[in-house]
Amino acid sequence: MDAIFQSVIDTMVAHPHWAFWIALALAAGENTAFLSIFIHTTPVLIGVGAIASTGRFDFTPVFLGAGLGSVIGATLSWWLGIIYGERILQWKPLRARPALIERTTAALNRWGAAAIVIGHFFFAIRPVIFLMCGMVRMRFWPFMVWNVIGSFAWAYLAPKLGQIGGQVIGWLWRALGF
Repeated sequence: MDAIFQSVIDTMVAHPHWAFWIALALAAGENTAFLSIFIHTTPVLIGVGAIASTGRFDFTPVFLGAGLGSVIGATLSWWLGIIYGERILQWKPLRARPALIERTTAALNRWGAAAIVIGHFFFAIRPVIFLMCGMVRMRFWPFMVWNVIGSFAWAYLAPKLGQIGGQVIGWLWRALGF
């Protein structure tokens, strides 16, 4: 899996004009129910942020692409929840993970709409939180407000974490005389 992440990061750095679109596609997949089990964008965003700390890469297009992709994927999941409702819980990926449904339901009950923001940051509930919002018939515009906030916060903070980490490592490297 690390080789795949590294390959994606290398492609984004070598072809920065594609960075927006790659980030958009990955984030849309990661935030779409069922695809999110297979697609993990956060490590790529952190890696791109670390490279941005060297000044060789601007993570702004990645931030914008990942933010928009996250909005698209989460909204698609919300629509799946609206359309298929309780039937989704009988599909194999979710039927095999009842604890995931319980944690997500508990988060939605405890935090309400803020759980949408939280869901963008925690892989454990991301595959289901947006579906559950549709299943409980959360109104579209309140969902979208929280979804946009969570999507762009995640898309900014993940590469920023990598950038800060890269700066700290660079500082330590120079301080130790390497």
